Amino acid sequence: MFDFLGPIVWMVGMVATVAVTAVGFLQARKFVRKRLAYGDAVQNGAAPVLAGFGAALLAMPVVALLPVVGAGTAILFGVGVGAGVAVGVKDVRLRRLPGA
Repeated sequence: MFDFLGPIVWMVGMVATVAVTAVGFLQARKFVRKRLAYGDAVQNGAAPVLAGFGAALLAMPVVALLPVVGAGTAILFGVGVGAGVAVGVKDVRLRRLPGA
């Protein structure tokens, strides 16, 4: 009877996953550029990996409660946060160059 709901629920889940991943990336990049620009620990190569892993772990209980998204959403959120940290660190390094 409601055969049309399957693709709609799938599309809502995909849009939510893309949106959460993009927001995680943008917020992590902004946070690194504004707040962690002068911190030495963020310059470490493991910082993006640790941030991404931590974000994915924190997102797991949230996505467990939501019926439309799953573990893939939490993993992609972690990937987005890790990428945002990596790009933010790169932005900070480029901004700190002499003459920049």
